[in-house]
Amino acid sequence: MPYEWLPPDGATERLHLWPHRSLTQRGFVWFVGLTAALIAVPLVAVIGSPVLWAMLPFLLGTVWAIWFALRKNGRDRDIVEDLRISEDRITLVRHGPKGRRQDWEANPYWLRITLHETGGPVPNYLTLKAEGREVELGAFLSEGERVALRGELADRLRARR
Repeated sequence: MPYEWLPPDGATERLHLWPHRSLTQRGFVWFVGLTAALIAVPLVAVIGSPVLWAMLPFLLGTVWAIWFALRKNGRDRDIVEDLRISEDRITLVRHGPKGRRQDWEANPYWLRITLHETGGPVPNYLTLKAEGREVELGAFLSEGERVALRGELADRLRARR
């Protein structure tokens, strides 16, 4: 699962969440390289003719567009959520794309964990609410992962009370 409970730091528990990435750096290099090689196969038939120079910019543009789209998708998925639970505070720090940071904190005693099965932007929408403010947790997780996370988080909070 794309989240893990880190070893406790004293009395503070820490949950680290991130989006699933199916394409690793090495996979990215292989995919772009193999795509470039396969796109270049038709060029073999026109080597030495002026047609090569007419086709080459379009084929290079195609490889560049694939590279650019995959890189942009990877940068857009650079999201990390860090949830810390201590005796008197619960904090959620979300590091989004382009370095954007969002912070939320509350008293864990008043925390309400809600799993909205319907009515949210996605099925099994997971939110934390306390002190008049509600935030989403794990927007990038799958439905099943959000359900499992809700159970684990509720158990950990219950054990602290």
